[in-house]
Amino acid sequence: MSELFDMPSDLQNTYFGLVALHLRAALLPVLAGLLLALPVAQLCVRVRWLYPPVLWVTTVLYAIPSLAFFVVLIDYTGLSELTVMIPLAVYSLVVLVPAIVDGVRSVPQETLAAATAMGFGPVRRYLQVQLPIAAPAIIAGLRVACVSSVSLVSIGMLIGNAGALGNLLNSGMIYHQPRLIWLSVVGTAVLAILVDAVLIGLRVLLTPWMPRGGTRENTRPLAVKEAAR
Repeated sequence: MSELFDMPSDLQNTYFGLVALHLRAALLPVLAGLLLALPVAQLCVRVRWLYPPVLWVTTVLYAIPSLAFFVVLIDYTGLSELTVMIPLAVYSLVVLVPAIVDGVRSVPQETLAAATAMGFGPVRRYLQVQLPIAAPAIIAGLRVACVSSVSLVSIGMLIGNAGALGNLLNSGMIYHQPRLIWLSVVGTAVLAILVDAVLIGLRVLLTPWMPRGGTRENTRPLAVKEAAR
C-alpha cells in the first residue's frame, strides 16, 4: 500500500505534503477574493449603478486564460506559488461579488429599518444583520469558487513545480507511471468533494433557521426572526 503513494524525488514532497500544498494554493486565493468581494459588493449595493460595470470587469478578467495571466505575472512574481494564486483570487470575484450582492439585496427592508431603529450604524448593520441573512447565498458562491479553485491549481504544473497535485500529472507522463496520474486526478476530485462538504456543514451551522430541504420563500421569515434577536 505504501508503494502506491511513493513520490518521485524531484517533487520534493510526500503525497500528503502535495495535498496540503494543493489546499493552501486553492483556498488562500478564495479567502483573499472574499475579503475583497465583501466591501466591493456592499459598495455595489449602496451605489446601484456601479454593479453592472463591476460585474463586467470581473467577467472580462475571468475570461482571460490562466496561461496568459501566468505569462504576465512571471516577470513580477517568478515561477512561484504566488503566480498561480493571484489569477485564482481574481477568478473567484466573478462568483463571489454577485453572490454577496444578491444575498445582501434579499434582506427585507423592514429588517434593515428595525436594525436602524435599534441604533445600528451602516457597518454594524452590514456585519451583524445583512451578512448573516445573506450567508446561504454567500456560501453557495464560496462552494463554486472553492471547487473551481481546487481544480485550477493543477494548471500550475505548466510553469514549474507550482501545481501541487497537478505536478503528478507531469511526473506520470515523464516516468510513464499511470499510478501518479490517477493519484493526481482522484486526489483532486476527492479534495473538491471534501471542501464542498465542509462548506455545506458550515452553512448548516451558520444558518440554523434554514430547513435543509426548505425553499427560499419559507426560510426568509425565519431568517428575519433570527436577525431580530
